[in-house]
Amino acid sequence: MRKKTTSIFIVYIFFLISGNLHGLGEKTILIGAGATWKVVENRVGITELSSVRPNPVLALSSAFLPIASDALDMVLSFDEQRPDLFTDRIGHYRVSVFPGISAANRFLARAGTGAALFSGLETRATDSEVHGIIQDLGNRGPHSGPLILTPGRDALLSPDRTLGDFSLEFWLYPANMVTGEQILLWTSSLKHNRGDYTQQLIQCAVFRNRLQWTFSDFFSPPAEERRITIVLNGSTPLVPKTWTHHLIRFDSDTGLLEYLVNGHLEEIVYVTSSGREGGQVYNPVIGEEGSMVLGGRFVGLLDEFKLYSRCIPDPVTKKYPSLGGRMETRPIDLGEGNSTVLMVDVSGGRTSSSGGAMLNEYAGNGGFHFSDDAALQFFIRAADSPYRWTEADWQPLVPGTELSGVRGRFVQVAAVFYPSRDGETTPYLDAIQIVYRPDEPPRSPPMVTAIARDGVVDLSWKNSLDGDVAGYLVYYGTAGGEYFGEGAILGVSPIDVGKRTAVHIDGLQNGTLYYFVVAAYDRRDPFHVGEFSREVTARPLRMVE
Repeated sequence: MRKKTTSIFIVYIFFLISGNLHGLGEKTILIGAGATWKVVENRVGITELSSVRPNPVLALSSAFLPIASDALDMVLSFDEQRPDLFTDRIGHYRVSVFPGISAANRFLARAGTGAALFSGLETRATDSEVHGIIQDLGNRGPHSGPLILTPGRDALLSPDRTLGDFSLEFWLYPANMVTGEQILLWTSSLKHNRGDYTQQLIQCAVFRNRLQWTFSDFFSPPAEERRITIVLNGSTPLVPKTWTHHLIRFDSDTGLLEYLVNGHLEEIVYVTSSGREGGQVYNPVIGEEGSMVLGGRFVGLLDEFKLYSRCIPDPVTKKYPSLGGRMETRPIDLGEGNSTVLMVDVSGGRTSSSGGAMLNEYAGNGGFHFSDDAALQFFIRAADSPYRWTEADWQPLVPGTELSGVRGRFVQVAAVFYPSRDGETTPYLDAIQIVYRPDEPPRSPPMVTAIARDGVVDLSWKNSLDGDVAGYLVYYGTAGGEYFGEGAILGVSPIDVGKRTAVHIDGLQNGTLYYFVVAAYDRRDPFHVGEFSREVTARPLRMVE
C-alpha cells in the first residue's frame, strides 16, 4: 500500500511541475516538439531552426526580402549548403566555383541558412576558365578567384549595355581587414569608336581598415578620349569578425554615386561633366567579355550579394524585420462539435547567432516578453466548421491560463513573432499543447427494464449520469441488434420520449419477441446521440381473463 501511494504522489508531482495535471475526460494535442510542425500551414517570415532545441523550433526568418524584387538582376544567398551548388537565383549569371571557398552554416551566416567562406587563396586556373576575365592592378597576369560570375544575355552587366540606375549590396564579415584584401573585382574590355580597347574595372578592396571602391573606365563620357577613374573611400573603420552591410548605388537622373555602410553615408561623387549636381550625367557602358570575381584575396565571410537595376532606397540592415512574422495552424479537428478548449500551453525562448556565437535563452512555458523587447503573442479561434472562420474572431490568449468561451469542433492557433529592438534576436516556439474537453455524446442510461402485457411493453430506466441530457430515444425491433420496428402507436423506431424515464409502448403484436435499447441525446443542435443501453427483450401476450 505504501509503494502504491508513493507512486501516485510522484506522478502527481510530475504533472504539477509540468503544468499538465488536467481533469478526467480532457485531452491534449501536441504541436511541435516531437510531433513536427506540419500542422502549421500559414507562415509569413517564419522558418524552422535546428540545433536550438532537441527538435526543430519555429523562429523569424533571417532571409532578407529584396527591397525592389522586380529590379533584381543577381541574388547570391549562399544558402545552398555546398559551394558547388552556389547559384544566382535570378539566373542571369553563371557561377563558377574554385578552391579557396567553402559553405558556412547558419550560425556563421548573417542571413538565411548559409554564407560563403573565403580562405584568401588565389588558385591558378586554365586560360579558358579565365578568358578575358581578370587582370589585377599589378598586371600579374590571369588568375582565378574562388568564385567567378559570368553575365548572360539578360544580365545587367551583359556586353555593350548602357546602364541607368543600379545598386550593389552585400554583407561582409572580415577575419583580419588587411590592406590589399580584395572583395570584388569586375573587369571587361571596353571598345571605343576608334577601334582600340581599354580595361574597364570595378574593384572593392581593403585600404587602411576601410573599403575602397575604384571605378575605372566604367562611367563613359561622350568624349572617348577622356577616361574617368572614380574612387570612393569608406570613412568608418571596419572591425574584424563583425558583420557590416555595404551598398553602392547610382542615380542616373542626377549622376549621384553613393557608398553606404550599415545604412550610413560614407562618401558621394557626382559622375557628371561638372563634378557636381546639374552637369551632364556620365552613364556606365559595359564592355565585352566581362566577369566578376568575389573574394579573390579575402579571408572572411560574404553573404546576401545582390545587384539591382534600380537605385534602391535606404537598405534594411537589421537581421530580422521590424514587423516580425506570423504563423497559423491549419484547422485542427477536435473530433466532436462544441468541444471546449480549456488551455493552451506553450514552450519556447529567444535566440540569435552571428559569426559562430549563439545566444539561446529557453523560457520553458513561462513568459514570452524578453528584456530586449523580443516577444511572442498568441491567438486562438474555434468553430464547428472549418469553412466558416469569418464567423470566428481571433481571441488573444495567455499561455498556461484558463480560457473561456472557446468552443467548436475545429480550432486554430496563431503566433506573432516580434524581434528584439535592435533586430538581432528572434523569439522561438518549441511546442504548443492544446488542452480541450470534447463534447462527447451523453452516456447510456442504466437499469433498463421491460415488462410485457397484452399488446404492450412498459419500458423504464434510470437517468444518464451526464448533466446535459435533453431527452431519450427508444429503439425497438424484432431481431437482436436490428431496431427497425414499426406498428407502435407512438411511432416507428426510434421513439423520442423527451426527458421521461418510463414509457408505455402500445400497439405491439402479441407473441412477437421485441428487442429494446435506450440512448440519451444532449442539448446541441443538431444533438448528439449517445451509446445504446444494454439490450432488453419482452414478448407481449394476450392475458387469460
